Amino acid sequence: MHIISQTTLTKAWTKHPDEKPSLVVWSKLVKAQVWNSFTDLKGSIPFTPDRVGNFVVFDIGGNKYRLITYIDYEYNKVFIRNFLTHAEYDKENWKKDEWYED
Repeated sequence: MHIISQTTLTKAWTKHPDEKPSLVVWSKLVKAQVWNSFTDLKGSIPFTPDRVGNFVVFDIGGNKYRLITYIDYEYNKVFIRNFLTHAEYDKENWKKDEWYED
């Protein structure tokens, strides 16, 4: 899968340096995958993906953070939409993203 954008991950681990190792592992694992559906994704990496609307949310750092993505399975692209603490995620402001559909 192609990650768009790696810059977003870099910003995330700059802001939360404790999570850089987890994000680097996530990135390497995702780049090595080709998913055709959420079912393919679910068992392929250990970051507990959850489908929320049309987004896929990954637990990062032992459930401390959420990596919010939009995945285009047809074109093998993972769009990073947000990286939030669990508390920020729970506020659900990320659902105001123009790409989000419930």
